[in-house]
Amino acid sequence: MTNMPTCPQCGMDHTYSDTEFYFCPDCGYEWSVSEEAVEEEGLTARDAHGTILKDGDSVTVIKDLKVRGSSMVIKQGTMIKGIRITEGDHNLDCKVNGTSLQLKSEFMKKA
Repeated sequence: MTNMPTCPQCGMDHTYSDTEFYFCPDCGYEWSVSEEAVEEEGLTARDAHGTILKDGDSVTVIKDLKVRGSSMVIKQGTMIKGIRITEGDHNLDCKVNGTSLQLKSEFMKKA
């Protein structure tokens, strides 16, 4: 039997696979085999809906974000193009209205 990956949602190792998806019977989470290969390649981040983000993707802001240390507010629905994935808590490096910022992927959705 091949080694199955642990569930990224709950961490249990009782997963099984179909032709294109892995399934976790403990929490009901399912993810594609191709997502597993992307995660093994290097830095990745997940958006608010669990979709894997990669360098160069475009994202949309899902809620108004106040920028600490300035009066700038990034409005909900703002499209951000050409993101870069970085390590750390604020894992997206991007430019918004000409300002270079680091944002959290949990407040984004893939466009």
